Amino acid sequence: MKLSGGVEWALHCCVVLTAASQPVPAARLALLHDVSPSYLAKQMQALSRAGLVTSVQGKTGGYALTRTASEITVLDVVLAVDGADPAFVCTEIRRRGPFGAPPEACTKPCGIAGVMAAAEAVWRASLKAVTIADLVGSVERDDGPDALPTIGAWLKPPSGRA
Repeated sequence: MKLSGGVEWALHCCVVLTAASQPVPAARLALLHDVSPSYLAKQMQALSRAGLVTSVQGKTGGYALTRTASEITVLDVVLAVDGADPAFVCTEIRRRGPFGAPPEACTKPCGIAGVMAAAEAVWRASLKAVTIADLVGSVERDDGPDALPTIGAWLKPPSGRA
């Protein structure tokens, strides 16, 4: 299963938004991660359309999570950014060529389609079992308990901005 780079960026943003005390502009998130502001803004808009973040307009606007980190799964973010389409789409190749089967002989998915659907179900279940809170916990274990509070302080607007 190949995921877009936007999924990585969106997941990192969701994790750091847990440390923010107020909405964070997409440009500030892009600066934090040293990524394209316009591309990151698209990912944040996708998260907003999915109801995972809220977009606050105005001078002190930006993005904030709409739910607690324990209520947002990695699968939620993947679906928001990359969509819900299946990774594998069967084209019924067994109905083609000189030995192609007639449509009435293809009433059940072939073994290949079955294996791919089963793999995707396991993959999605695995992503659904991990929350943003779990990822926050991994950051705290891997980078120390001060990592996210330090980022949260950095995310606050610079002096002179409300």
